[in-house]
Amino acid sequence: MGRKVQAIRGMNDILPGQSSVWQYIENAVANVVKSYGYHQIRFPVVEHTELFKRGVGETTDIVEKEMYTFDDRNGESLTLRPEGTASCVRAADQAGLLFNQVQRLWYVGPMFRYERPQKGRYRQFHQIGVESFGMATPDIDAELIILTARLWKQLGLLEHVELQLNTIGVAEARENFKASLVDYLTEYKDELDEDSQRRLTTNPLRILDSKDQKTQKILEGAPSLDQYIDQESQEQFERLQAILKANDVSYVINRKLVRGLDYYGKTVFEWVTTHLGAQATVCAGGRYDGLVEQLGGKATPAVGFAMGIERLVLLLETLELIPDAAKASTDVFVVSMGADAELTSFSLAESIREALPNLTVLRHCGGGNFKNQMKKADKSGARFTLILGDNEVANNECQIKDMTTGQQESCALDKVSEYLSSF
Repeated sequence: MGRKVQAIRGMNDILPGQSSVWQYIENAVANVVKSYGYHQIRFPVVEHTELFKRGVGETTDIVEKEMYTFDDRNGESLTLRPEGTASCVRAADQAGLLFNQVQRLWYVGPMFRYERPQKGRYRQFHQIGVESFGMATPDIDAELIILTARLWKQLGLLEHVELQLNTIGVAEARENFKASLVDYLTEYKDELDEDSQRRLTTNPLRILDSKDQKTQKILEGAPSLDQYIDQESQEQFERLQAILKANDVSYVINRKLVRGLDYYGKTVFEWVTTHLGAQATVCAGGRYDGLVEQLGGKATPAVGFAMGIERLVLLLETLELIPDAAKASTDVFVVSMGADAELTSFSLAESIREALPNLTVLRHCGGGNFKNQMKKADKSGARFTLILGDNEVANNECQIKDMTTGQQESCALDKVSEYLSSF
């Protein structure tokens, strides 16, 4: 016997018992974004490597250390997408959807980053992204945040997450701040953690969200980004806050919140929780007005966010907020004994599915005696078992057993759907 082939480390199967929870989350997102006028877009898993180097930023951790990059047979460098925004911009711009137009788009799918797998953070992970194009005013920033608040409310998570906001200003303001920050931190270079020492010359803003306590202690005396913010960004940030307050969306201002990707500017935000340990962020985003032009398109304002499905599943499980209706279940199980009963059981199951499409109807297949079929019916968790034998068929009826009470009664075949609809 050959050696069993295992899944790649950090790339996990989503098994039948889990997939129903994923569908619950995806359906909730689809319903919420649809109510705000967003339309789904789908794009390839593989893109030209240049897209992410130019879009995400060559000095980011993603591009430097985490991308799955390879040469195809023609020698072209390709990359499994590590995030969705750059791909969304590429797809929308290529299709002529952006210039002088307003677009509200969303997507869902797998992303890939090579990093140490841990709970809630994997090498293949799944993101839901929502992106808006063509609107430069802070009302669209507010709409996206209010949209996420509605989603949390629908999932029962609103009281378990906190919204953190910041503005990181325009590029010139950030460059001025970077220069002051680097000057300050250079004096403490040998005391910084290893990642922060490297970022000092590549991506100094990322040092602000270092998890190293000694580095955070050093940062207490560092220049503050808000001292460098331009007036336009500050005014937009104040307007955003006013809209959120008017809509009863609570938030805290986190002046160290910068986001890890180069394309962000002005508004940035994260929804965080205290229920997932170190993996505190469940949704993050912000404004990226320069990205479309950076990727070769015409200047287009844009703002968006992404959330990881794995972390949402983990959070719902941790808080025991997954409703019974979201769990894999069977409503009706159909057993039959005899050739005529087997034929009738097919039409009976189909008539129930036709009349009551929201029910899951599982018909036993594979033969077996009555006792074994009833064992499988019990194991299925079905509320009702429909029992058909040749005698029942001859009388144009079936037996309906309530699996929770054990009560059993006869019912005419053409009345079964009506009977089930009353429960």
